[in-house]
Amino acid sequence: MFECVFQTFEDQADPSQGVARLAALRAELDRLGLDGFLIPRADRHQNEYVAPSEERLAWLSGFTGSAGLAIVLRDRAAIFVDGRYALAVKDQVDVSIFKPVAMAETSPSKWLEENLSRGARLGYDPWLHTPLQVESLGKAAQLAGAELVAIEPNPIDAIWTDRPAPPLGRIRLHPRKLAGEGASEKLARAGAALKGKDALVISDPHAVAWIFNIRGADVSHTPLPLAFALILKEGKPRLYVDARKLDNGLRDQLCSLADIEEPDRLEGDLEDLGRRGKHVLFDAATAPAKLTSIVKVAGGLIDVGQDPVALMKARKNAAELAGARRAQLRDGAAIVRFLHWFSLNAPAGELTEIDAAQALETFRRQTRKLKDVSFPSIAAAGPNAAIPHYRVSIKTNRKIGKGIFLIDSGGQYEDGTTDITRTLAVGKPTAEMRDRFTRVLKGHIAIARAVFPKGASGAQIDALARLPLWRAGLDFDHGTGHGVGSYLSVHEGPQRISKLGSAALEPGMILSNEPGFYHAGHWGIRIENLIVVEPREIAGAEREMFGFETITLAPIDLALVEPKLLDKEEIAWLNAYHARVRREISPLVEPDVRRWLTSATKRIRA
Repeated sequence: MFECVFQTFEDQADPSQGVARLAALRAELDRLGLDGFLIPRADRHQNEYVAPSEERLAWLSGFTGSAGLAIVLRDRAAIFVDGRYALAVKDQVDVSIFKPVAMAETSPSKWLEENLSRGARLGYDPWLHTPLQVESLGKAAQLAGAELVAIEPNPIDAIWTDRPAPPLGRIRLHPRKLAGEGASEKLARAGAALKGKDALVISDPHAVAWIFNIRGADVSHTPLPLAFALILKEGKPRLYVDARKLDNGLRDQLCSLADIEEPDRLEGDLEDLGRRGKHVLFDAATAPAKLTSIVKVAGGLIDVGQDPVALMKARKNAAELAGARRAQLRDGAAIVRFLHWFSLNAPAGELTEIDAAQALETFRRQTRKLKDVSFPSIAAAGPNAAIPHYRVSIKTNRKIGKGIFLIDSGGQYEDGTTDITRTLAVGKPTAEMRDRFTRVLKGHIAIARAVFPKGASGAQIDALARLPLWRAGLDFDHGTGHGVGSYLSVHEGPQRISKLGSAALEPGMILSNEPGFYHAGHWGIRIENLIVVEPREIAGAEREMFGFETITLAPIDLALVEPKLLDKEEIAWLNAYHARVRREISPLVEPDVRRWLTSATKRIRA
């Protein structure tokens, strides 16, 4: 039934090669006079998705998560992951040579203090670490009586003999009707935000794409052009990008906005700014330590903080929000078609995780608007659903049997980026499943209904999603919500709803609302919609107040809801949400799907 359009699920890395590759790396380190080396899962921009040529950690260890760090010493090696990958890392790497370490329990710095030998020389690639990372790791090495040493080129590249070539994805303009603001106006705003600085280095390709109204094709799932930019207090902006990515027409248009330079010119330009004593602002989250070092060594001043473009990009304008709502409506219809298909086919017990993921992508592609999935779909049955960031492969593919199936997926459309998770019952769920699901739903509704004062951060409302679980002695080990871009990254900062979410939530920001619960080894639950921060008028209010608009439109599985655990306001929210889904999606789907949707969104009572 479904065309062969889904991405391959074969793992890109081969953990069985870990022993040989680790031995080759140690030999190369010995040749360089090093006692160890740091291998982050990173490129020069700290991107979540990196080009195949930058997948050094995956090549060495087999770990394919979006965040991680390996530390290789002469006699031991460790791989550090966060809570999302605590289970996955043990399946992906050879634990006899790479010891998995949970970052929440032991930081890389603490591990180095305890494991580095006195007098050791620990190497790092200055292009792959931020200045703050280098500072932290350098202090740890110093406390151990060791030395942190910048090494170029990267020793991995010397032994990775079949390393792919860097990407040359074509760059295209992002239409002003979708961007809502011209690039010249955005560049002027960034220049005005320098506030006493002489220059701003834009090292985040998402910010480069947004400010120049361009999109690229250098990494999977996010339309990024790998590029740097330089905003000057005096003088024309500069865009550092491989010219082979630009056609003549686009180059002419961009030349009216900025000087177009090859990427290798950036180092010389920063050295010149340093020699002239200029004050340069760098983004703490994405700037390579290499670049800050160039300015500092040349005699300039550096300021490592937040790129002002990040906040500008996070506050979506009217055109971006209108596009997001269109994309959600289109995506919602595809999701509903999938849920109807799943309800017909899953009970037979013959579907696999890959079948379901393929089906959902096909429904999205049938919109004829899909550019790419916004991340590899998490299609997880049974115990696989208990792995928050599980990625199905040929090796791990399970049949979808009775119990719980979780699917977390999203689409990249030119007018918006989507991300949705639905947890589905196959057969009759147990009382425990219904209890846990309903507690997660209560937390989801609490975020959706939250009202908060101007200046409140995601950390201040994160607990609302956890309270129903806490009351039962339960919790989940990931944030409640992340920012989402406008035909850019599905994981955007600085906005987020988490214990670490320090950025104030402002109107126009799009975030996810996705509490969960994971019964390790058995099943997992997550309910995710996207929400937009909006002003909230409250009679008699003494402060400016905000709230959320939910923009994702798809049914929540009522078979997993225990109405007795919901209060009247929660039931009213769920019924109103389902009525809206039915009203807005029904005209977009076929009669048989519409009939299913009517049943799936029926009113419930306590």
